[in-house]
This record gives sequence, C-alpha cells and structure tokens, in this order.
Amino acid sequence: MTRAWLELNTFGIFATLCVLYYGAALFLVFLCFGSPLRKQIQKSNGIVAPFFSSVAILFGLLTGFLASDVGERGRHAVRAMQAEASEIRNVYALSVASVSDMTDIRTALKVYVNSVLTDEWPAMMRDQPSPRTGTAYDDVLREVSDLSVGRDSGTPVQVALLSAVIRAGTARSERLSIAADQTNDLKWVSVLILGLLTQVGLALVHMDRPRAMLTALTVFGSAAIVALGLIALQEHPYDGAFRVSTAPLQHLMTLPDLGPASALPQPPK
Repeated sequence: MTRAWLELNTFGIFATLCVLYYGAALFLVFLCFGSPLRKQIQKSNGIVAPFFSSVAILFGLLTGFLASDVGERGRHAVRAMQAEASEIRNVYALSVASVSDMTDIRTALKVYVNSVLTDEWPAMMRDQPSPRTGTAYDDVLREVSDLSVGRDSGTPVQVALLSAVIRAGTARSERLSIAADQTNDLKWVSVLILGLLTQVGLALVHMDRPRAMLTALTVFGSAAIVALGLIALQEHPYDGAFRVSTAPLQHLMTLPDLGPASALPQPPK
C-alpha cells in the first residue's frame, strides 16, 4: 500500500496525507470529547507533556534519516545517468578518432540510446525489465569486441572502447538498481505510524482543552504533511516532480551518425 501511495501524483500524495493526519486529529478530538468512551479516556487526564516529547523526537529523527536516504539516492541517480552518458560519448569519440571505419559501432550506439529513452525509461517507472535495451547493449558490446576492430585500429583502441562500454553497462546497472530499490518502504510505514502516535501524545496532554487539542493536532499535522509530502515527491528519482533529467542522453542523439534529436520520441512525463 505504501508503494501505491508513493506512485501517486503530487496532488494524490498530499491529499492522502491530509486525509490521514487531519482525519486523525478530528477523530482524536471526537474520541476525547464526543464519544461514549470520553469518560474513560478523561481518567487519563493529568499526563505531563514532556513524557510524550520522546515520540515527537523519534518521529523527527526517523524523518530526517528518511530524507537523507532519499536525497542520497537522488544524487546517486544523477551520477549514474551522467556516467552512462559520459561513457557512451567516450565510445563515440574513440570511434570517430579511429583510423578505421566504425559506423557499425555508432549505429549500435544510436539504437541503444534510443532504446533507453523510449523503452527502458518507461519500463523503469513500471518496475519492469526492458529486454530490448538489454539486447541493444549486447549489440554494442559485440560490435566493439569484434576482432576486426583490434586488427584495423589497434589493440589499445579496442581495449579503450571495451572499457568505456563496460563502464557504461555498469552505470546502466546502477541506474536500474536505483529505480527498482524499495528498501525505504518499511521506513515510510514507520514514519507515518510515528506521526500518528505523536498526535496521540499531543491529544493526551490536552485532555481538558478541546480547542487547544484541535489546534495542536492541526499544527503538527500541517507540518507533517508538508515535510513528508516533499520527501515523498523525491522517492522515485527517475519519475515524479523532481525526476532526473534525460537531457544528457538526449543530447547524444544530436551527435553526427547518431541521428537527429527530432527523430527521438520523448519519454512520457
């Protein structure tokens, strides 16, 4: 369920948080002052506020750790994209500078880059593999590994080409790993539950003042909605409002022998 919530659009993410925390605030006020259980609950009146600040501290700490993890993954996602585009450009530069004709290598690169942007990128958003892109990468590796490349251009050139293609494949694997990462799901559940428990703690220290209770719960709920909503928008680095740009790969399509950028279908937003 957490994964489905994180895949919603911006409005859906914030709307869900509003329903959760504002709904919890109204429910707690009703439970303490309007429900048949109010007399039993009022017997807990007199709890000192500092004893419940520990829940808020735990909520703040875990939210900070979660935000740090999401931000770090976003930075890794950018580096993986930049590294992949850089190594593909290195292969292109070596193929152009070589004394032999490497049109086949550049053609394979064009197919690979086009497949990443039009096939693999949408597949990443659906947590699905892209066999077409994997095949395109294998074709690039096969073209670079051809014995004729070393014979016509020299072994150092072929070794440099192979190294660049392998590094591009490593960067692609890292990109796919980041896109499929779901290790934060349990942290999200913990943060959301701790937020609700913090509201319970606030309610317990305002048992004799309904208006003050509602005000405290609303203020905390608003802060939690803003903080968690902005973090949730960055949970998927290759999708959503703060997604990693595909511009470095799209720019490769403007290189000679790699096809015009206008011929490239744009990935869905």
